[in-house]
Amino acid sequence: MPLAETVEVTTGDDPVGSVIWLHGLGADGHDFEPIVPELGLPSTLPLRFIFPHAPVRPVTINGGMAMRAWYDILSLDTEGRADAGGVQESTAILEALVEREVERGIAADKIVIAGFSQGGAIAINAALHATRRLAGLMALSTYIPLPGEISASSGHRDLPVFMAHGSLDPMLPMQWGRASADRLVEAGFGVEWHDYPMAHAVCPDEIRDIRKWLLSVLA
Repeated sequence: MPLAETVEVTTGDDPVGSVIWLHGLGADGHDFEPIVPELGLPSTLPLRFIFPHAPVRPVTINGGMAMRAWYDILSLDTEGRADAGGVQESTAILEALVEREVERGIAADKIVIAGFSQGGAIAINAALHATRRLAGLMALSTYIPLPGEISASSGHRDLPVFMAHGSLDPMLPMQWGRASADRLVEAGFGVEWHDYPMAHAVCPDEIRDIRKWLLSVLA
């Protein structure tokens, strides 16, 4: 499988860690690029942020319109939110990017996998099946795409997990994210949960909390 096209931002020379951050439905790798300077990370912890572009595919709930999507969404209920084949294909894309970072000299336990909405769902699925112990999982305004995968999970239960959601989210209700966090806790993962009075978005308080968490798992 060819590697996904990516946008890269480094916060200093000779990065000592990497954050692979997947965008949401219909966006692209540039979507979260502006957040990197807003994090205000110290020069003593140079990081490489990698923002891959999702493949272009038809999305059923959007009338079959082709757009960047990590998987098809068949319906807005809990059963049709994610097409399993697309989730598995995009999980492989993320896993390949993790392996490339290892080849570039970044230790696996200095790699964070992250994502917003659809991208966060892929990051969760990758964490459930990670063969390497990574630095952490950051899942924003998202949910477990294939709940049945938890029982078959080979992932490392000691993986630090940061989950956040907007309490006013009209696109992906917060209870979906909260229920997913609870499922991960039941499966043995430690989840740091945050919610904010916002819609399907990212807010300044969340960016501040992300910064604090990144420093804790990568320092």
